[in-house]
Amino acid sequence: MQNRSNFLVGIILLIWFVISFVTNILGPLMPIIIDTYKLSLTMAGFLPFSFFLAYGIMSIPAGIMIERLGEKKSMLIAFSLNLAGALLFAFNPQYGMALASLFIIGIGMAMLQVIINPLMRTAGGEEHFAFFSVMGQLVFGLASFVSPFMYAYLMRELALPVSNPLVNALGGLVRGGLHWTALYWLFGFIFIGMLLLLGFLKMPRVELKEDEKAGAAAVYRQLLQKREVWLFFLGIVAYVGTEQSLANWMSEFLKRYHEVDPNKGGAGAVAAFWGLMTIGCLLGLVVLKLWDSRVVLKMAAILSVIAVSLALFGSRDLALWAFPAAGFTIAVMFSIVFSLALNSVSMHHGSFSGILCSGIFGGALIPFVVGALGDLIGLRYALMVLYVTLGYIFFIAAYAKPLVDNKTITLKELFASKQQQH
Repeated sequence: MQNRSNFLVGIILLIWFVISFVTNILGPLMPIIIDTYKLSLTMAGFLPFSFFLAYGIMSIPAGIMIERLGEKKSMLIAFSLNLAGALLFAFNPQYGMALASLFIIGIGMAMLQVIINPLMRTAGGEEHFAFFSVMGQLVFGLASFVSPFMYAYLMRELALPVSNPLVNALGGLVRGGLHWTALYWLFGFIFIGMLLLLGFLKMPRVELKEDEKAGAAAVYRQLLQKREVWLFFLGIVAYVGTEQSLANWMSEFLKRYHEVDPNKGGAGAVAAFWGLMTIGCLLGLVVLKLWDSRVVLKMAAILSVIAVSLALFGSRDLALWAFPAAGFTIAVMFSIVFSLALNSVSMHHGSFSGILCSGIFGGALIPFVVGALGDLIGLRYALMVLYVTLGYIFFIAAYAKPLVDNKTITLKELFASKQQQH
């Protein structure tokens, strides 16, 4: 009981905010990075590839490292890597440095994500873990919603002769007149703040539950021989690939096909995408009380195909509406695929979670495939790759046979329980 700490829960939520704020800025930046370095879509596709490749490589080693070093040291290492990555690019804003910077920041972010879930369980109490996990998702969504507006604000202010003194200070650090790189100086200051905060913080030792521990090599070999493990690993690849392809290519698509200004309409569409995803997560909590998760996943896949189709082949106004709507329709997919996976295997959940988290590599692979295809056949047709990833998620919903189904109640029971409470 002595490990409970609302203050530490607040710090963990702040870390979720920082992870999301930095991670999901790449989508709004994509058109301006392409223009700055005169990149092909393939070259631009290497940017998210560098970042999410780090997740694929680091998720399992991070779990082993944290068990050896403890949470606090591991978090300080993670934020030090983030700071090094941000400053590397801020001091030398070249395309090659951007790739290295994103890879280093990606390693730090992968480590943080592995640390903070068990830490949240300890700090908030096991009985409140589900509630705080949802809070984490909300904060994550809020940060993704805010960061494109922060980018648009910085670009607007830095273009003015007299602006906010703090913005002016950031502008003074910018190299080569590339205003958008001020964001990386801002990230650097945020990471320094987090290092100072964590340095003074007392942190409880987290006793990992058996299903949270990273297993020995033999456990991974045993798991990788199971068909279900590969099926759900590819499900995570498909989901994260879909999410990141939409987030990263949306603004560039709107610019190319509908002449939407990336600093205004493009950034706004990306912000709305993450905002609607957050609302979708909340609604998903209610929907999963009423229907089997496999039915919800099938419906989500069908609605997502419709939203993507309208975004790719509709008018300018329809595309500006449909791209964000896709954020709403895919919102429940990650948590359903993850829970179906864990409910389909009876043991070694910690090691299986590590394998599933490595599937976040889909955020590297699929946007890169879209970029490479975009150079050959155009971005519109390249984004039709998402029909394959969404089709695979539908297949999982049809195929999955979990050992435990999610508990559901009828609408009548739901209203009856509400009336009893009143």
